[in-house]
Amino acid sequence: QAVYFGHVYNDQPHVLSVTGRIHQAMVTSLNEDNESVTVEWIENGDTKGKEIDLESIFALNPDVAPEEETAPSPETPPPPTPTSVKVNKIPKVTFVTAFPVPFACVFCSSVAARRKSNCVKEVEKLQEKRERRRIQQQELREKKAQEVDTTVPNYEILYMIRDFRASLDYRPLSTADLIEEHRICVCVRKRPLNKKELTIRDLDVITIPSKDVVMVHEPKQKVDLTRYLENQTFRFDYAFDDSTTNEIVYRFTARPLVETIFERGMATCFAYGQTGSGKTHTMGGDFSGKNQDCSKGIYALAARDVFVMLKKPCYRKLELQVYATFFEIYSGKVFDLLNGKAKLRVLEDGKQQVQVVGLHERDVKCTEDVLKLIEVGNSCRTSGQTSANAHSSRSHAVFQIILRRKGKMHGKFSLIDLAGNERGADTSSADRQTRLEGAEINKSLLALKECIRALGRNKPHTPFRASKLTQVLRDSFIGENSRTCMIATISPGMTSCENTLNTLRYANRVKELTVDTNQVIEGVRPNIHVVDQLDDDWDHLGSSPQRDDLKLLCEQNLEEVSPQLLTFHEAVSQMVEMEEQVLEDHRAVFQESIRWLEDEKVLLEMTEEVDYDVDSYATQLEQILDQKIDILTELRDKVKSFRSSLQEEEQASKQINPKRPRALL
Repeated sequence: QAVYFGHVYNDQPHVLSVTGRIHQAMVTSLNEDNESVTVEWIENGDTKGKEIDLESIFALNPDVAPEEETAPSPETPPPPTPTSVKVNKIPKVTFVTAFPVPFACVFCSSVAARRKSNCVKEVEKLQEKRERRRIQQQELREKKAQEVDTTVPNYEILYMIRDFRASLDYRPLSTADLIEEHRICVCVRKRPLNKKELTIRDLDVITIPSKDVVMVHEPKQKVDLTRYLENQTFRFDYAFDDSTTNEIVYRFTARPLVETIFERGMATCFAYGQTGSGKTHTMGGDFSGKNQDCSKGIYALAARDVFVMLKKPCYRKLELQVYATFFEIYSGKVFDLLNGKAKLRVLEDGKQQVQVVGLHERDVKCTEDVLKLIEVGNSCRTSGQTSANAHSSRSHAVFQIILRRKGKMHGKFSLIDLAGNERGADTSSADRQTRLEGAEINKSLLALKECIRALGRNKPHTPFRASKLTQVLRDSFIGENSRTCMIATISPGMTSCENTLNTLRYANRVKELTVDTNQVIEGVRPNIHVVDQLDDDWDHLGSSPQRDDLKLLCEQNLEEVSPQLLTFHEAVSQMVEMEEQVLEDHRAVFQESIRWLEDEKVLLEMTEEVDYDVDSYATQLEQILDQKIDILTELRDKVKSFRSSLQEEEQASKQINPKRPRALL
């Protein structure tokens, strides 16, 4: 006989199965010992069965229940007992299963007096547990609401961050920690929330639990819209929290490099990060509105220690002289910030030494002289508005302290405030100038990273020709006595989370250190593992060093550079090279034109004479015109090629389909 298993709710059969369907079942046997029946049904191709006691069936299906016993008359036989019910006499019935249900069963008044089956009791237990769990969750939500200001945007994320931080063991950097010796030092500095972030009540999603670990609490959202945190951990040589002063940062980063230049070495210190993350504050000093206190920046602190060390007996006898230069690199061009932003040329001499032609070196006698130069240079540095920041640094600013002995280079310390890394994303802009800015920043940051990696691994070749920045810093990446420090500055706000992660990933690629998150939480100092994931191969250089270095650079960064972006960079490089050639030839033609004018003036004066030599006049004039035609034709052809390169750059920019970079964009 076919039956349905479920229960009656509002006079309708409701299903108790997991799949949410009413299954038709067949009664296969009657068990007289325990007064139950066995039913079977087909579900998803599988045969399933269940044993149900008769009392439950009769309680929920009174129409099939046996009538109560009465005294039998002599004329009629006694009615059958429930244990003698024939299976083929049972019509369709409804019976309860043990699956959990989202609502209470409706029993008739007579059922309450009857014994409940085990399955019904289990259902009720599950309901009670579920109800208790609902109450506990509601109490927990109310408790959280009391602890966290619910008027704060993203207060749920704020509570999760607080809860996670409570599990950490904090061991921040202190002045008592030893200064470690690193040929390549990579550290991170977190700034405090600024006024704008405080106004919009932005969340601080950066935690620095120890002196070398940075954690980013990145908000995420599941498919069901549930919010959660993805806690990403990075390890560096040093990590500075938002309470660290410039003096402390300098002590662990640039200060150890000062001695390097006195030992005939080359030292380099970079500040890298998003615009507004604290690069210029770190390198240049404190700001109060638009006023800058240069005396508290790494530029001035390094200069102060240079003059202090000059007075030491071991260095005083060397009779060293101190000079300073300050220049910027903008769109692949170099400008002297201490000489009215004069445009400079970068050339390689016969000894493969890079020379910045025309760069003025200023003699400095004390720290105050250095501060004056910094103020002059900062006042004319190129900056402008971008989609990411209203005052974005559009150029790399390079301040150098140079030691000379009897005119010869003894040591050099380059301190660099890099352009905002978010500008590297503007390579597909409709404006050519913005594209060139973004392309140069993108390319120079990639080249800088690979040059530092090559320095750390003692590679036989450094791809310094891939960008103008690394080209002018070539001598800082060669030689055994070269040391580099990178300070990655990050913003703490949740609104800057993506840019912060890009900055940290870039810094992590410079010097890759792994960290065990469990050890950080447990308060154990993690072991350092230097990871070399790149199979660098510098042995296939071609006949064009600049383009080969660029191609090699892109091959080493496939995750950040798509084929279309590589084509665009190649088009930009070709265009810049041709621009320099056209400008150089144009200057040469201009100078030659002045000589032609002088020659023509003499020739015309000769015709004023009564008996001038007509044949000589014609011959000389023809020679001048032939020279003009040859030189001007050559220049015209180069200009045509240059115009073609401009069109190729524009077409390449329209085809850019960059991969999502891990490090830069």
